[in-house]
Amino acid sequence: MKIGYVMSPGRGDVDLVLKRFAEALMARGVAVAGVVQTNTDCGPAKACDMDVQVLPDGPVLRISQDLGPGSRGCRLDPEALERAVGLVGGRLAGDTGLLVVNKFGKQEAEGRGFREVIGAALSEGVPVIVGLNALNRPAFEAYAGELAEAVSPEVGALLDWFEGAAA
Repeated sequence: MKIGYVMSPGRGDVDLVLKRFAEALMARGVAVAGVVQTNTDCGPAKACDMDVQVLPDGPVLRISQDLGPGSRGCRLDPEALERAVGLVGGRLAGDTGLLVVNKFGKQEAEGRGFREVIGAALSEGVPVIVGLNALNRPAFEAYAGELAEAVSPEVGALLDWFEGAAA
């Protein structure tokens, strides 16, 4: 069982590298399941919109919600995230070569979100790669334990990791 994680200090950098990594593997014929995130800038007065694409070929789901001007709370739409989780879980199959999870976030840290799908993939021997931020790192490390392996946030490093994980 292999679970890698990617961290990067730049906002949105992990999203971009995971998307490029998934595209590179799919171009090689690897069956990739999971989600990759894209953020759409909405201007200086509004936080970005967050969308996830369910791999390999959609749909794209908006996982952020507009909480109104001046709001400071979590913008994640938990219902949209759970819809994505259900779609990804339904796509895991015997030929899945990799599970990509855009972020091990607050939902996963609290035992929800993609946590069960990650566990199912690992139990089937499917390597998993997740995006991670410093805030949720302690919860991720408690969840993944010694299985967790840091991977440099570069497509080449991720491809090398995958080759080793899939062997």
